[in-house]
Amino acid sequence: MALVTVGVGALAPEDVVRVAREGATVELSPEARDAIKRARAYVDELAASDVPVYGISTGFGALATRHIEPGLRTQLQKSLIRSHAAGTGPRVEDEVVRALMLLRLSTLASGHTGVRLETAEAYASMLNAGLTPVVREYGSLGCSGDLAPLSHCALAVMGEGEVDDHGVVRPAAEALAAHGLEPVELAEKEGLALINGTDGMLGMLVLALHDLRRLLDTADLAAAMSIEGLMATDRVLAADLQALRPHPGQAESAAHMAALLAGSPIVASHRHGDGRVQDAYSMRCAPQVHGAARDTLEHATTVAGRELASAIDNPSVLDDGRIESHGNFHGAPLAYVLDFLAIPVADVASMSERRTDRFLDVTRSQGLPPFLADDPGVDSGHMIAQYTQAAMVSELKRLAAPASVDSIPSSAMQEDHVSMGWSAARKLRTSVDLLTRVLAVEILTAARGIDLRAPLVPSAATGAAIAVLRTRVAGPGPDRHLSPDLEAATELVRDGSLLDAAHSHAETDVFAVVRRRVATETSGSARTGDHS
Repeated sequence: MALVTVGVGALAPEDVVRVAREGATVELSPEARDAIKRARAYVDELAASDVPVYGISTGFGALATRHIEPGLRTQLQKSLIRSHAAGTGPRVEDEVVRALMLLRLSTLASGHTGVRLETAEAYASMLNAGLTPVVREYGSLGCSGDLAPLSHCALAVMGEGEVDDHGVVRPAAEALAAHGLEPVELAEKEGLALINGTDGMLGMLVLALHDLRRLLDTADLAAAMSIEGLMATDRVLAADLQALRPHPGQAESAAHMAALLAGSPIVASHRHGDGRVQDAYSMRCAPQVHGAARDTLEHATTVAGRELASAIDNPSVLDDGRIESHGNFHGAPLAYVLDFLAIPVADVASMSERRTDRFLDVTRSQGLPPFLADDPGVDSGHMIAQYTQAAMVSELKRLAAPASVDSIPSSAMQEDHVSMGWSAARKLRTSVDLLTRVLAVEILTAARGIDLRAPLVPSAATGAAIAVLRTRVAGPGPDRHLSPDLEAATELVRDGSLLDAAHSHAETDVFAVVRRRVATETSGSARTGDHS
């Protein structure tokens, strides 16, 4: 099993995915251990003094004016976590909870929170034991971090609440004991340090970025297949035409689509003597739309990289021992890009649906049967698959409405402006799922259209994708129960099987078009220190 080392530097996005989805184990680096101990020494010194310090010897939020005597501070930490673990609704997915726990551990490892080493180690131990706190969907305003979701995690570390233990929900105390782990008795400052972070928003952003990179490549594949199946031209993908408008994402998508279509007998069959002057926007402008989505993704990746390099807490322990309050916990930077990404996701899906619809309209499909039906009139073909796709696109348009423009004051007007970043992240997760399904419908439809062009055959790359699809979904024929076909195609889109097959058979170096993306992903800033 993979091991991820959490140091004082930024976590790599791929490490977040490994821990969240693949069950990778974690450990604290020696540098992180030293940083945690150093910061804790400052907290212990201030806790012993008579000077009130927020988060150490005072109440919280609007109750920060009360000085808390030493004998009540343990109770203060427990009360903070218990009262803030106020989520409700459906369970948040395990991968999101594991991501936010890892990201909280990363901030603890920075040496700017003041927790004890054993508290940080408790988070690593829970991740390694596969114990996932039960977190509820509603409760975070994305202001003082994701308070409620992170409180449910801290509650489990205390031995309270519930956890998912490898698929079985059980009391946290029982699960900790079963895995030989001890509950943590929180000390001064630790309650705030465990919950005052943007880790839920950031975790969902990192996972969405990972998925959207593959989905935008898959959108290029779907568009390439539609260009073939609808007898459109690939001339618009030429590098000299793309260079007239030098947006990097557009150039990447065009080059990718050109590589996937290289050597296509279908495209070659009508390169000369085709009376059409130009194709519909949904094919001709695919590089522009997909490319703009790629550029938006790059911007969001930059923001995520900065946040991964951040130590989000309040108050924070500085290197000279000062403990200062501030507003770094506000989720606006993440909320904006989470909302921003939902816009191109909806638009890429909308263009995909328009290409699908062209296959089904006998007046626009260039000779294909109505609705791609085997016996039109008796059979309906893919008519209702487009209805399903259209319903999802309509939902995506609603999800593109921003959450971050809203704000509801809380904590007796102390927290009078909130980011709603958690809500933006939750709807983006739904958007990513719907885009996966929309692209699956287009690929399923385009593959059927291409098969109906026989004896003409597609390019090696798109043909390889269709061959993988045909291992799960039968080719053209009389009507059958269509829902299982849609689910199978969705699974193949989600796991990358179709894209991998296409890339492995591309006649050109398709991976050359992603070099700019890789360079961007590996050049982000990081916190000072080791970069494990």
